[in-house]
Formats: sequence, C-alpha cells, structure tokens
Amino acid sequence: MNDRLITSLTNDTVKNVRALHMRKEREVTGRFLAEGLKFIGEALDQQRAPRLLMVGEDARPHPILDRAREATRAAGGEVVVVTHAILEKVSRRDNPQTVLGVFDQVYTPLSAIQPGTAPAWVALEQVRDPGNLGTIIRTADAAGCGGVILIGDCVDPFSVEAVRATMGSVFAVAIARATPAEFIAWRQTWPGSVIGTRLDATEGYRDAAIEYPALILMGNEQAGLTDTLAAACDVNVKIPMRGRADSLNLAVATGVMVYAVTDQA
Repeated sequence: MNDRLITSLTNDTVKNVRALHMRKEREVTGRFLAEGLKFIGEALDQQRAPRLLMVGEDARPHPILDRAREATRAAGGEVVVVTHAILEKVSRRDNPQTVLGVFDQVYTPLSAIQPGTAPAWVALEQVRDPGNLGTIIRTADAAGCGGVILIGDCVDPFSVEAVRATMGSVFAVAIARATPAEFIAWRQTWPGSVIGTRLDATEGYRDAAIEYPALILMGNEQAGLTDTLAAACDVNVKIPMRGRADSLNLAVATGVMVYAVTDQA
C-alpha cells in the first residue's frame, strides 16, 4: 500500500497534528504527539500503534519504521509522507526528527491501580514544569515503579515537552490523575507506607521504616507538599541540604527518593 504524500503546509492533516502542541486540542482529541524512532519503537513494544504516522521524505529505511508502518495500518491508522518543511512546522524545531507519531492518550483510573505489582509508586501534587514531569516519568520507569499519579492542577503529561523528557517511558508507565479529595479517599486503601517529603520534616529519607508497596508523595516545585496532603502520609521525610542550596530540583529529589525506597525493597 502506498503512503499518502503531503507537500502543502496548509494541508488539514498538517494543521491538525501541529495543533497538538496546544493543551486544549489534546484534551478535545484525546491524542498527543511523539517524535522520533526511539519513541515509536517504545510505543510498539507496549502494543501502542500510532493513529497517524508522519514520515519525512528523506527518512532512511529502518526496521522500526517498517514495523511502525505495518502496525499503524493494522490498527486502522494512516501513514503519510511529508516534506522537511512540514516536519519543521509540526515539530517547531529547525532540526526535526524524520518520523512523528500521533497516539491516543491513556490514563489509568485510580480504581485500576494494583499496588502490589511494583515496590513503589509516585504521586505528584500540582507539578507545573513539563520537563520535570517527563523526567520523573522516565525515572519511575527506570527504577521499576508502577506508575505516576498526578494530584490536582498538574501540567499535562502529554504535552510535547513532557513527552520528549520521558524519552519514551510515557508508553511504559501507568499515569493516573485525581483531585486532592479523590486521592486522599483512595489512599486509605493503600496497603503499604505513604511517604511524603517536606523540608520541615524531622526524619531523614533513609531512616523511615517502610512497608511495601510504598507510595512516594512529592509536592510542587515552588511550595512543596501542602499541609493537607502531608497529613495524609504515614510519615514525612526530608533530604538533607548539606551545602548552600536550600532545595533540590523536583525531578532530582524524586529520583533520590525513588531509588532510596526501591533499593530497600
């Protein structure tokens, strides 16, 4: 089957894919944009076929690209070939990837989470930076966590910036979302320890007694964990600041906590 060729920057398909940079469009369509063969390959490994596969006319032959074409068509999606100028416009980059994919967003309901399938899970309250969120999703994947739960008004995990920062882990890690009230009610059923992080905590992050599976709760970049959610934790711990810096970047702090907890499991 021949791929459809698109050369016009004003083509409707091009406009629709480019619009996925906007959160409103992602929410309306339930789709998001992922760039590059690595991302496409990660998606295919998780049985996630693109709804639309956009291939640059100068893309080199590659086994992953062959798989992606086949999987896209098999799932009822479309494969299109586009010019370099279109790739630049869609990706908003001067040096774009030669392959882009449009995928369906997937959220895991809180009720479907099975705590015992992983030693640790991560929950984030009002995280605002897409780079931080994407890095945390990637770190959770690397450490073998079960998933990431977004609490309250968080940045979109399917924004282009967040997806890029996941390096493909967006397809491998369960992502859930909840209001603070929903999370607090659901947390009552958690079978292990719920561990919060606060600068004013008295217990060190390596000293807390942990029952597994553990749920690690992190606050946002500016204010940290709110009093309401800190009170919902079994224990709050701190990462000591031994130099002049008074805090860590959220993604770094989450990484420290994730590996400290999972290394003891």
